[in-house]
Amino acid sequence: MCGIALIIYGVRFDVSSLLLGTTLPVTNSDQLQFTTADLAAALRRRGPDSLGTKKLLLHSSGSKVASFIDGGEEELPCMDFFGATLQLRGVNPVAQPLVDLNKNVMVYNGEIFGGIEIGGEENDGEVLMRSLGECGGSVPNVVSRIKGPWALIYWQESTRTLWFGRDAFGRRSLLVHWPTVEDSRFLLSSVSPVASNERSSAENGTTKRDFWEELPCGIYSVTIDAPDCDGFLVGEVKKHEWTNAMLEELIKWERTSIEPKPEELHISHCETVRGQPEELLASDVMPMPSKSGNIQASISVPAETVLIALRESVLWRSSLHRIFQAGMDDVEKNLVPVAVLFSGGLDSMIIAALLHECLDPSYEIDLLNVSFDGQSAPDRISAKAGVSELRRIAPLRKWKLVEIDADLSNLTFESKRVLSLINPANTYMDLNIGIALWLAAGGDGWVYEENSKYNDENCRGVRYKSNARIVLVGSGADEQCAGYGRHRTKYRSGSWLRLHEEMKLDMQRIWKRNLGRDDRCIADTGKEARFPFLDEDVIRTLLGIPLWEITNLDQPSGIGDKKILREVAELLGLHEAATLPKRAIQFGTRIARESNRKNFGSNRAANQASAGSAVIHK
Repeated sequence: MCGIALIIYGVRFDVSSLLLGTTLPVTNSDQLQFTTADLAAALRRRGPDSLGTKKLLLHSSGSKVASFIDGGEEELPCMDFFGATLQLRGVNPVAQPLVDLNKNVMVYNGEIFGGIEIGGEENDGEVLMRSLGECGGSVPNVVSRIKGPWALIYWQESTRTLWFGRDAFGRRSLLVHWPTVEDSRFLLSSVSPVASNERSSAENGTTKRDFWEELPCGIYSVTIDAPDCDGFLVGEVKKHEWTNAMLEELIKWERTSIEPKPEELHISHCETVRGQPEELLASDVMPMPSKSGNIQASISVPAETVLIALRESVLWRSSLHRIFQAGMDDVEKNLVPVAVLFSGGLDSMIIAALLHECLDPSYEIDLLNVSFDGQSAPDRISAKAGVSELRRIAPLRKWKLVEIDADLSNLTFESKRVLSLINPANTYMDLNIGIALWLAAGGDGWVYEENSKYNDENCRGVRYKSNARIVLVGSGADEQCAGYGRHRTKYRSGSWLRLHEEMKLDMQRIWKRNLGRDDRCIADTGKEARFPFLDEDVIRTLLGIPLWEITNLDQPSGIGDKKILREVAELLGLHEAATLPKRAIQFGTRIARESNRKNFGSNRAANQASAGSAVIHK
């Protein structure tokens, strides 16, 4: 996880191809109060290992280039790159911005889990920089091959072109500020500096939150052209198509088998799905033994296929690759390299069980659980039950349930911090989720003795802060497997096709509604969020399975919703977790209840005000 940013001064931007208008003018008006120091401080929290900057003057051959006014002094057009690094790969220290012999400049925030080969001792950013330097002008061809989350800013000196963008699902945050009369700079940043959120609108007293917007997923370029008639450099902004056919297929999110025939609802599916191994086709179903040893259920072949894809995804996201040797004391013991955001629910239980299979048994695993109602919050209750089940299937692994207790009324400073992190998201639901994620990822809580009872007066708790630099998160499971209540509503009102359309909509807007916000909140704690359910091969596998094998919404909650993942849980021996109903983090942690009382007076008043979608006022 890294924090990256760019500021361009003194260039007129032509964004007509993006339907944002025409050319955005350069003016000498006073810029809004947010400094490069504000920006660097926000980025540094994401990348605590190093912070670097690089200034690049934008000269032009031919006619004289007009200058701009910055801080009362005349300056030439330029670009300021910022790169803060949390290094998770490579045996040698790496600092950003990266600059090669051809004067190309790059800041990169991402991981490469396939598509471009990364050696066990190599760093992703350095390998990508080398690949881009050798590609000529075909930058989209290179980045379209990447499997994994990324955000990129790259200056190609030979073509005087700036390339920037984020992966097709938006798993890494990248915000953009297009130049305005108020602030003529062009900015890209992983996160919003606090100062840019504290300006108030004179009209209604609300916090001005339209300075930044989420950059839509994709690959963009700006070629810095010759000066216009006023002497200002002009940059034409273009958006480029992905060149990877498989990626285009995933973006369209089309499923070939949506509406079943009557007989297909009563028989197991045994046809080959995309990427399904031949050996899995020998039988239609797989009997699963229950805890008592009896055959409990029949698990379909698609569930085994999904399990294989998920296991591979978690393996990629937990493989150490000698990552953790940088700055690590050889005598350090009890290293916890990977943690799980853990509610004890279906998704986090599957991730935890797979992490156990993929991670060397000598490592401990931190399970990070946050509660705003002590031991009474639903997520705390299910987390304790979940740890017991994990210890049953993996008794030799040392599991640490990290109990993070919070009181919303005492989180004034933290709430302001998170308010800046969720920007440009601006609802109470966004803030509630953001606070819960930020606290959970921080990992500062209590760990209790493995065999102690929580109502035992002699139960001994030890203060503990997780130092895991990677946090696995279950995002994407509900969108792909029909886990939300609205999915059941759509199914009942419009059957399978309406359900498919709603799930497709969820996947195609997840970058804007969820992932940018979640990435910013988790990364602010110096941790990297990784999303096993949003691996390209997992998405492809799930799309290759008929919808009626994914979910059966004629069945009650806890049975038919996310049917395929419940079968995966059974395959992993997680029999109790396989029956747990869906519960959103804001309700499971009880932060929504506390937020409603604090901001609206009561749950009833909050419901009347539609608190979940209500915009936050200053």
